[in-house]
Amino acid sequence: MSLIEIPVGPQHPALHEPIMLRVRADGERVVDVQVVTGYNHRGAEKLGERNTWIKNIFLYSRVCGICNTVHAQTYTQGVEFIGGIEVPPRAQYLRTLVMELERIHSHILICAIMAEVIGFDSLFMLMMRDREPVMMIKELVTGNRVLSDYYTLGGVRRDIDEVKKDKILKVLEKVEERVKYYKKVFLEDFTLNKRLRDVGIVKPLDAVKHSLVGPTLRGSGVKSDVRRDDPYAAYGEIPFNVITYDGCDSLSRMLVRFDETLESIEMVRYVLNHLPQGPIAPKTPIRILPKGEAFSRVEAPRGELFYHIVSLGGDKPYRVKVRTPSFHNIINGVIAYKDAHIADVPVILTSVDPCISCTERVVVIDEASGKSKVLRLKDLSRGLR
Repeated sequence: MSLIEIPVGPQHPALHEPIMLRVRADGERVVDVQVVTGYNHRGAEKLGERNTWIKNIFLYSRVCGICNTVHAQTYTQGVEFIGGIEVPPRAQYLRTLVMELERIHSHILICAIMAEVIGFDSLFMLMMRDREPVMMIKELVTGNRVLSDYYTLGGVRRDIDEVKKDKILKVLEKVEERVKYYKKVFLEDFTLNKRLRDVGIVKPLDAVKHSLVGPTLRGSGVKSDVRRDDPYAAYGEIPFNVITYDGCDSLSRMLVRFDETLESIEMVRYVLNHLPQGPIAPKTPIRILPKGEAFSRVEAPRGELFYHIVSLGGDKPYRVKVRTPSFHNIINGVIAYKDAHIADVPVILTSVDPCISCTERVVVIDEASGKSKVLRLKDLSRGLR
């Protein structure tokens, strides 16, 4: 067997962020894929050790631009656990509202990108057009389109009134209609079906074995969702369905996202119609935390997001460990490429909704001793020794 190696990336038309896929193929069939990261590393974990608890809300919101609110939720709920900070019910509902708006625009975005990768540029433009109203209502609620900076320790920074509530509901009516239409297009269009159905197969046992998460896992028929399994914010009080498809292919993963978008719209309606009265944040800001640690996890648009936060007491954390869903789905999702056509590699990669900036890690290990070492920026600039 004569194998060829094809580099995909780090700069490639199908990639919106830099990552390298070393594709080894036998003719047109993919035998193996090696993922090479490191082109987008920013050192957010180390930076957090010298920031105050409140400043880190802004830092960790920037780990991922698309799901910045979810990162803020994961970080703040861990810090609130350590500090024994109680979040008012209204703030919990408002947090849930913004997280679901974020899920809606994130899912529409990746479905649009999938259309672009396959070659449906007009469909991509239409979906991005219909995503725009969701960005506008997110700005209406939080004050910003993308990086919302909406969270504070113990609550949120802005409230909504009846006028904003009515506007959100009207916008989502139109968005719901369009999402149903786009789902129909993905189901019925011959070319989209040819490119997605039975492409990038991941069986349920393999998905669990390789720790895949989010729509990538649920597209293999595995019912797993942190919002249901370990409720946080107001999710314990909101009725919703965990969406799964058992096709185990790229099409199933996209259909999970379409249905989750529709489910999120229903959840937003429930939140707005059951929004409790009361304060949205503590009157006095919390700056000093006691000694302690917390494990915090939430269901980001791409899957389970996990933070481990350690406090030695004071105004700064000792350690903040971030494990993003893309880290699992990109690195362990290479099983989906086996026996696929070379031309299907961009489609399979897009189907797991990769976020490269979330994935980047730098680990320096001495193979002889097995010890790991944390390097400062100065150390990296001088080179490894």
